[in-house]
Amino acid sequence: MDLQKLKNILEAILLSADKPMDIAHIDAMFEIENERPTKDEIRQVLKLLQDDYQGRGIELKEVASGYRMQVRQDYAAWVGRLWEEKPARYSRALLETLVLIAYRQPITRGEIEEIRGVSVSTQIAKTLLDREWIRVLGHKDVPGKPAMYGTTKEFLDYFNLKNLDDLPPLSDIKDLDKMHPELALGDAEPESEQSAESANTDETADVDNLAHDQSRSFDESESDESPENPDAGAFQEPEKPLQEVSEA
Repeated sequence: MDLQKLKNILEAILLSADKPMDIAHIDAMFEIENERPTKDEIRQVLKLLQDDYQGRGIELKEVASGYRMQVRQDYAAWVGRLWEEKPARYSRALLETLVLIAYRQPITRGEIEEIRGVSVSTQIAKTLLDREWIRVLGHKDVPGKPAMYGTTKEFLDYFNLKNLDDLPPLSDIKDLDKMHPELALGDAEPESEQSAESANTDETADVDNLAHDQSRSFDESESDESPENPDAGAFQEPEKPLQEVSEA
């Protein structure tokens, strides 16, 4: 198959896909053996497509789960006006918690509270778990066996990252408001916080039980993920009608 035809096929596949496509998934689109390109040819054509979209309104982006066609961030404000629904807004407390998990993983809830000086509310933990941005990596070998949290492929995909090495240096994150447009801070969805000393015992139990349930669901399930991300399936929302950013 000549490269131009392969290029057109891959462009059509990526424009139609509702999630990132890795090399294996792209390769599976070719059922006739004598028309199946090599993986090197697929990578070559993907690079050509990336070059073609330089300076355009859309781009071919490689993220943790594969390649996807997307609107360039510079033009997101205009494209966003196509939808009446406003993006979710999150509190500074949630964003700070997410940043700590991303940069300090594996990290326990208690360690997060020690660094921030306030308790991690049940709602913050639930939101991050529901969005599948964090998962339980294991349990720390200390009394109480607290859950250790880390980020997921979904987190990497959402933030346009291929792996954790693509995270900006922590010292560069001076303005949390500008970390990502959809995480703009505001009064919506406020997260109430208490000092660590006065944290509510029931809330602590809720978070620990939530982590325990998530961990148990992983232990009882079989994972098809690669060794680089063995726990990626640990958190799954109940079945429902996508949105859409590994390890330390």
